[in-house]
Amino acid sequence: MSAPDSTSTTDLTTDSSDLAGELFAPGVGAQAGPPTTPAPGTGSAGQAGPGAHSHGGPAPTGSPAERFTSTDPDAFGVPTGREETWRFTPMKRIRPLLAGAPSDAQLTWTTDLPEGVELSSVEADGPLLKGLPEPADRLAALARRHSEGATVVRVPAEAQLDRPVTLALAGTGSDDVVWGQLVVEVGAFAKATVVLDHTGLARYAGGVAVLVGDGADVMLVSVQDWAPGAVHGGQYDAVVGRDATFKQVVVTLGGDVVRLVSNVQYSGPGATAELFGVYFADETQHQEHRLWVDHAVPHCRSNVKYKGALQGEDARTVWIGDVRIRPAAIGTDTYELNRNLVLTDGARADSVPNLEIETGEIVGAGHASATGRFDDEQLFYLCSRGIDAETARRLVVRGFFADVVQQIGLPELQDRLMGTIETRLGALPGLDDQPVEQAS
Repeated sequence: MSAPDSTSTTDLTTDSSDLAGELFAPGVGAQAGPPTTPAPGTGSAGQAGPGAHSHGGPAPTGSPAERFTSTDPDAFGVPTGREETWRFTPMKRIRPLLAGAPSDAQLTWTTDLPEGVELSSVEADGPLLKGLPEPADRLAALARRHSEGATVVRVPAEAQLDRPVTLALAGTGSDDVVWGQLVVEVGAFAKATVVLDHTGLARYAGGVAVLVGDGADVMLVSVQDWAPGAVHGGQYDAVVGRDATFKQVVVTLGGDVVRLVSNVQYSGPGATAELFGVYFADETQHQEHRLWVDHAVPHCRSNVKYKGALQGEDARTVWIGDVRIRPAAIGTDTYELNRNLVLTDGARADSVPNLEIETGEIVGAGHASATGRFDDEQLFYLCSRGIDAETARRLVVRGFFADVVQQIGLPELQDRLMGTIETRLGALPGLDDQPVEQAS
C-alpha cells in the first residue's frame, strides 16, 4: 500500500527500542510495544510445520484456543473451506485473493491530516513491520508479503487533534488484487480518531495495525461502503498500551464479499478495548467478521457489540467472537454481544461467540448472541399510533443500529451511513409483506 502521490513519503528508520520509548511509558520494560517472539516451532498447539513460527502474542500454551500465526503464507497452506477458520467463507468468490498473485494495482487515496500528523512509508524489511503482530491466516500473510512495505500514520505523543485523520481509499475497478498494509502509531497520552473509508470497486487484501501508546485514547472507524462486486479481505490488529483506551467501529454495507479479522492484544495493565460493528447484507452479499481479544495481562477490559441485518435471497453474515483470558490476566472484565435481524426469507446469519477463561480471579466475563425477526410488540406499538407497517419496520431497523452507529461520534459520517441503510431498506419491494414473528 503506497501513500498518495501528492504526499511526500520518507522511510521510517525508528528502531524497536525507540518506538517503544515513543509509544509507551518508561518502566514498562519488555511489555512496551508488540509482545515478544516465542521460541521457534511453538505454533498452534505445537502443530507448526517445519520452518513455521508464531509470534506477535504471548507464548503458546498448547490450548485448543491457541492460534497459529506466521508471515509465511505457505505455513498456512491453501485453504479448502473445510478448515474451521474458513468453513463459512465462500471460497470460490474469495479465491482471487487467495491465489496470491503479485500486483502493482493501487487504490486511489484522498487524505485529510490534522496538524502534527505525519504520513510516511516504510520498507518491508524495516524494524516496524517486523515488530507488528503476525498474520493469522494465509490471506493476511499474502497481504503482508505483497504489500512490500506499509503506509505509516504517526500521531505524536500528547497530541490532541482538532479533527479526525481521514483516509479515503477508492477502488478503480481493476481486476488485479490490490495489496496493502497500514500502520497507525499513536504516541503516549495522545487522543486521536482515524477514519478509513473504503469505496469504489476493487479486489483488496489489506492489513491495518494500530499501536496505541500508554495512556492514549484512540478510535479507529473503518467503513466498507464498496460498490457491488468488490471483494475485501483484511486483518486489523490493535496493541493497546498501559492504561490506554482503544475503540474500533466497523461498518460494512457494500461489496460482494467482505471478510475482516479484528485482533486485540494488551501490552500493559489497565487498558480498555471496545469493538463495535454494524453490517447490512443484501441479496447475495457475504459479510464475515471475526474477532479475537487476547487478555494476557492483568486488569484489562474489553467490550464487544456487533449488530447486523440481512435481507434478500442468499444474503449471508458471519460473526465469530473469540475472547481468551489467560492465567496471568487477573482482574479482567469482558463482555461480547452479537445481535442479528433477519428481514426476509432466504437470508442466513451465523453467530458463534467463544469464551475461554483460564483464571478465576476476574471481575466478570460473559457473552450473548441472538438472531431473529422483528419484535411483534415494537411493531404493534408503532402501528397502534397510526404509523404504517413499512415505516414502522424502517424505524425499528434504524433504532436497532442507532446505538452502535452513534459510537462513531462524527455526525456527518453517521448521517451518511444511516442514509445508506435507509436506501438499502427501500431496495427490496414488499418488505411489509414479510411475516412478523417473535424472535425465539
